[in-house]
Amino acid sequence: MTRSELIAKLAAKNPTLYHRDIERLVSTILEEVSAALERGNRVELRGFGAFSVRERKARVGRNPRTGSSVQVAEKKVPFFKMGKGMRERLNR
Repeated sequence: MTRSELIAKLAAKNPTLYHRDIERLVSTILEEVSAALERGNRVELRGFGAFSVRERKARVGRNPRTGSSVQVAEKKVPFFKMGKGMRERLNR
């Protein structure tokens, strides 16, 4: 599902709200989640899951075309852990 599809579904379920307000709400939520991850915080949405940041150490990788060694710098990556409620919904 894309962001625009999410907004369209929310608009269909809430006909009394303006489309622009729903769009602003979705954007605000996603921006706040992103900002919290940038600060290194964990974001937990009960019944859905938790977003956190994990650090990957520097390593030596391989260029797939040439096979030569390449230094890969350390970096931070987003990580999502599914919540119990979501896991149960998917495995019904």
